[in-house]
Amino acid sequence: MKHILPLVTALLLALHAAAAPAQPPVIPALQPVDITKLPQGIKRLDLFLLMGQSNMQGTGKLPAEQTLNPRIVMMHIKNHLWYVAQHPLHFNGDPVTMQGGQERGVGPGLAFAEAIVAREPDVMVGLIPCALGGSKISMWQKGNGKSLYDLATQRARLALEQGPAGVTRLRGALWLQGESNSTETGFRMYEENFLKVVDNLRADLRQPELPFIACTIGSFIAEKSVKRHVTKPEDQWNHWSDINDVFLKLPSMRAHTACVDARDLKDGHIGDYVHYNSEAQAMIGQRFTEKYLQLTQPTESKK
Repeated sequence: MKHILPLVTALLLALHAAAAPAQPPVIPALQPVDITKLPQGIKRLDLFLLMGQSNMQGTGKLPAEQTLNPRIVMMHIKNHLWYVAQHPLHFNGDPVTMQGGQERGVGPGLAFAEAIVAREPDVMVGLIPCALGGSKISMWQKGNGKSLYDLATQRARLALEQGPAGVTRLRGALWLQGESNSTETGFRMYEENFLKVVDNLRADLRQPELPFIACTIGSFIAEKSVKRHVTKPEDQWNHWSDINDVFLKLPSMRAHTACVDARDLKDGHIGDYVHYNSEAQAMIGQRFTEKYLQLTQPTESKK
């Protein structure tokens, strides 16, 4: 009996641990960064806008641990201060306690930046989160200073002012949005309004050749209505392919643009047939990098 009791206790503890819900990963406090001075050996600060809706914000599962790279920094979406970049990039709560605000998950931005710094050893990458879950293309139109487009351009100008003069550059805009416009009525004016975003962004930031890279929305959305028993017409995203057609032909409509084709990631969702999972987001981030390098370093990217 003396030998049996410890074994029974150990078995019960093991069963209890297995039955207990998994604890979410602890998100460490953000590490402040002074971007007014670049680290030794770094020649420039390259800035990138992260624009779109929830898939750009990121809904992939957060990793248990994160490896931070001091050469990748992010602007806090609320206080506009700079920190070493970590998931979730769009966290808008307290940077010390990591409380408050809306917690997000893994998006493509960090994988994109990691691939950039791996290829360009003398560059620091600054990510400017601007995405908002559920946002429609109408919310990304130039407005009265309060639209998502207006806020993105304001953050871009502020970041350019905050970085060291002469070596701080806005190098591109990454776009992942369109799910909310794939309804029967939402897709009809999408191409016109999307191109307005591209054109206005370049004009207002005075960079007519600013690289603009879009990513297709998930092809798995085709199964959303059936798998999730969606019956309301306004919630049926049946025109996802029409939205993707706009992105795929973007390079033929505007110079210095590209499209990341992620339609092959058919199983790369978190189970809801809407949002890319962490693995798919990492692949999308890397594909963003390849498209960016093709636009900015066409000879080198072919080697």
